[in-house]
Amino acid sequence: MFQPKDSSKSPRFCGVRTFMRLEQMRTTDNVDFVVLGVPFDTAASNRTGQRGGPQHIRNFSVLLRPYNPDMDINIFDYCSGVDYGDIDVVPGNIHQTYDNMVSELKPILDRSITPIIMGGDHSISLGNLRAFYQKYGPVSLVHFDSHGDTWDHYYGEKYMHGTPFRRAVEEGLLDVEHSIQVGMRGPLYGPEDIEDARDLGFEVIPMKEVREIGFDEVMRRIHRRVGNRPVFVSYDIDFVDPAYAPGTGTPEVGGPTSYEALKYVRGLDGLNVVGFDLVEVLPSYDHGEITAALASSVMYEMITLAALKKRKHVLNRNEETALQGSKE
Repeated sequence: MFQPKDSSKSPRFCGVRTFMRLEQMRTTDNVDFVVLGVPFDTAASNRTGQRGGPQHIRNFSVLLRPYNPDMDINIFDYCSGVDYGDIDVVPGNIHQTYDNMVSELKPILDRSITPIIMGGDHSISLGNLRAFYQKYGPVSLVHFDSHGDTWDHYYGEKYMHGTPFRRAVEEGLLDVEHSIQVGMRGPLYGPEDIEDARDLGFEVIPMKEVREIGFDEVMRRIHRRVGNRPVFVSYDIDFVDPAYAPGTGTPEVGGPTSYEALKYVRGLDGLNVVGFDLVEVLPSYDHGEITAALASSVMYEMITLAALKKRKHVLNRNEETALQGSKE
């Protein structure tokens, strides 16, 4: 029903900038996924400006095309989607922003539509998980990041971009025994910054171990950990080395390349992914728009996963229909 404007007929520099040139529409009818922004950044501890992330990503995403050659699928042969716009945030009021997120996401999730969410700083993930809990109960989490974001507080504040997953565990939003964090690295305050996440129940694969065991083993551990449970994927752009994603608030060297960044998302194919967020894109530090290029491509791979999931559903349904017909 809804797919991007054809850029072979209409130049990319024409029209309002939406994600991938999708229709900008607040609808839950005839859509399989929606792209939406949460431009909230007043829970960041260092650089701010992530509120500009959603539109920055949209601006570059007009270069994306519907066929994904690496996964051999035309997304819109199987999926319909729109750019849903942004959730109204309240600058400086994280709790009202969370309430707005839960309220806005509810009609989307009630229709089993897959939200592809752009931040904003990483604090928004707690609002996302509260909404998903209302639909699915505790969900598994696959978390790509250079930081665990399981600190107890920043400056005495419990709700910051470094605390969302501790709060999510405390609130019972996560199936933590089937959740995993990948990519943690950089200087820490102490060993407890990693061990606290493990004590909460997460499996943690720091970047040093990622390099030692290799991509295939990392993906095997993710799939083994999650199984077929509903899973939410949270992707902090600072998971990627700042050589490839400088436009972020707390960069850490020693991370994946842009190619590897996409490969990790593609490797999630086969999981029961019910939603995604991509966070911490900061336009003012993004020279040459290389962070926007990567972020839009990561989101494109996330949408591709939704299309692959839909294709499998369609093929399974066709096989069941054919089998039933042969029996009759």
